Amino acid sequence: MPKNSPLYPSLLLALTLAACSSTPVTTSQRVEGTYAFRKPPAPAVVVDNSRVAPVTAQPVQGKKGPDNVAHIVYFDFDSYTVRPTDRPILESHARWLRSNPQQSLVLQGHTDSRGGIEYNLALGHKRAEAVRSGLQLLGVEQNRVEAVSYGKEQLADPGSSDAAHQRNRRVEFEYR
Repeated sequence: MPKNSPLYPSLLLALTLAACSSTPVTTSQRVEGTYAFRKPPAPAVVVDNSRVAPVTAQPVQGKKGPDNVAHIVYFDFDSYTVRPTDRPILESHARWLRSNPQQSLVLQGHTDSRGGIEYNLALGHKRAEAVRSGLQLLGVEQNRVEAVSYGKEQLADPGSSDAAHQRNRRVEFEYR
């Protein structure tokens, strides 16, 4: 199949996932899976006898990029792996970018307010790069997507609750 075929990214992803699942595991080995974007989510953490609700991105209209698709991907604490629930967001943006070759994208990585400046800048960059890698696996040319980090400098929510911290751990899509 030629690399410029529209089915090539899907075939490449399917073959990669199939290769990851073919490793035999004995019962005496620790089972550790390989996933395309991240491990399956762990159950919600109980803090002070209250459950922390996950943040889900809302579709955006009127911005550059795909309509009715979120322009934010959220991350778990101290993590830079894309959640399985956010894969459809990446797929929609990749499909839109492939059909609009004149557009470029800046991925802005953010963290919550905890931790040092340098650590958070690095974590924000890893988050933006994780989204960039996911888009690249889905057929978006690497030179059309830029990953930048703002660390904890541009908080979406200045609060200090778990919900506020969750809203700050994100990558935003900005089309140019």
